[in-house]
Amino acid sequence: MLTYDSSGFQLDGSPLRILSGAMHYFRTRPEQWPQRLAALRAMGLNTVETYVPWNLHEPAPGDFRRLAELPRFLDEAARQGLWAIVRPGPYICAEWDNGGLPGWLTARVGRRARTSDPEFLAAVDAYFDAVLPGVVERQSDRGGNVLLVQVENEYGSHGSDAAYLSHLTEGLRRRGVSVPLFTSDGPEDHLLSAGTVPGLLATVNFGSDPEAAFEVLRRHRPQDPPFCMEFWNGWFDHWGEKHHTREPEDAADALRRILAAGGSVNIYMAHGGTNFATTAGANHADPPFNSTDYVDSPYQPAITSYDYDAPLDERGAPTAKYELFRAVLADFAAEHPVEARFLDDREPELPGPAPLLPAQEVALTTFAPLPYGAAVDSPVPPTFEELGLEHGLVRYTFRVPGPRPELPLTVEGLRDRATVWVDGERVAELARGVEHAPLAVPGGVTVELLVESLGRVNYGPQVGETKGIIGGVRHERQYLHGCRAEPVRLAELAELAELADPAGLAGLAGLAGLAGLGFRPEPPAERPYLARGTLTVRSPGDTFLAVPGGRYGQLWVNGFALGRYDERGPQRTLYCPQPVLRSGVNEIVLLELGDAEPTVVELRERPDLG
Repeated sequence: MLTYDSSGFQLDGSPLRILSGAMHYFRTRPEQWPQRLAALRAMGLNTVETYVPWNLHEPAPGDFRRLAELPRFLDEAARQGLWAIVRPGPYICAEWDNGGLPGWLTARVGRRARTSDPEFLAAVDAYFDAVLPGVVERQSDRGGNVLLVQVENEYGSHGSDAAYLSHLTEGLRRRGVSVPLFTSDGPEDHLLSAGTVPGLLATVNFGSDPEAAFEVLRRHRPQDPPFCMEFWNGWFDHWGEKHHTREPEDAADALRRILAAGGSVNIYMAHGGTNFATTAGANHADPPFNSTDYVDSPYQPAITSYDYDAPLDERGAPTAKYELFRAVLADFAAEHPVEARFLDDREPELPGPAPLLPAQEVALTTFAPLPYGAAVDSPVPPTFEELGLEHGLVRYTFRVPGPRPELPLTVEGLRDRATVWVDGERVAELARGVEHAPLAVPGGVTVELLVESLGRVNYGPQVGETKGIIGGVRHERQYLHGCRAEPVRLAELAELAELADPAGLAGLAGLAGLAGLGFRPEPPAERPYLARGTLTVRSPGDTFLAVPGGRYGQLWVNGFALGRYDERGPQRTLYCPQPVLRSGVNEIVLLELGDAEPTVVELRERPDLG
């Protein structure tokens, strides 16, 4: 049994320093878990931490999927000699779409999310009923490897509803969670006072200055041990920004100081992985000093890679930071062998990642039109959520009344990017929060807007936002009513590859039956369209795909959605994991949404993160 006091943790009566690394089961392929987890142990970590994304497991009300993945991940961690920390939310942040909250739910409850609102709590209860049994059975006090379970996540940065936190705590206990529960918040007084729960372990998240952070925690919780639940040794990236890196020596020094202060630690991230398909989240730029105006600050969608400048890079290869962290942890273990012990006594091994395929080009030789769904006619443009669409594309069509002169055309509440056609001619590209040249059209024309959703905001007051056109389309001051909406279901969260699929390569909505899409040697007259090429490999390996001449769009390999690419950078290649490929012929499908016509996809031997 795990217990704790101000001096630290004890497991079955012996002192234990929790040396954890964050690795999310949903950001790596299951076939890759053994190598990644073994590398964590070889670095000197004795625990792995993972979030649980609610929206991945309940893509529609009551439709629970992929529930076997978390238990399977925990079992693999145990096989690798690692204890585990589980953070089931319901909110997780994590630079994950909508902070893990289901879009269908937040569209319904709005700002009542993450409160004691009965409708929201009823949905949380159903989610807990579905996901917790696999955790409860694997708790350390039942012979398993789960040491700790989190209540919510950084709630002090969001709200102050103590009844909500109490409901979550009681719900976890009622469903059989008997290991210690904990909260995690920033090391600031107002965050800790609102985000902690009486009687539960409090932890803090930070990237530097551990002595000051632990002092704040000690002031609030003198009876709790120092624990950094998220040691930010790197950082995430947004489209259009430089790739974030941190000097390995600086990060290693901070880790050494955490341990010297008596702290337990969770390295966030130890291995970041990938935001496959459309799972990447978004942020708003930090508002000016002494302001909390996140609403009007710039929108910042996260990139597909979640490399995070972590000790293990996106494909699981050790970095210079890994070697320095390994040395720090080895020094600690030499001085404190009992505290730094593992779940078992095996000698750790450091297996390498999959081999890399040689660089080559794949020609795009056949093409197919977009698979638009059934049209919905509405007085105003329906949101993606009203169309039952988690992510993808929607073509909105309006007829401008006439006769009238040329007048300004305005799209209110665009989320997040659109291409505009007038009478079939492409005339403009619009993007959320980005200034563009004035757009004007006369009466009597047909206006089409193909709207693409990017990540939902995962942190701050805009969590729970809807997608599509949430305001309206105006011709001068007059709203255009009478809208036809046609969805394209390209990459629903729940239709990422399921473990139940024997090949591990279940298709995506709209792309599951590629043969039925009518691929032909000549491109369709209507753009955008899907382009397909084939890749033959003797033995699968890892690779990185680039789209020379492409501007922005999405890529699939054998029906598996790798994610978005974007000319803004910093990411200019998409990681394709070995398990997605197969010996023989492989199918690559590209959707270019910009005004470009890529002719090839390149396989490269290294990532390009700018």
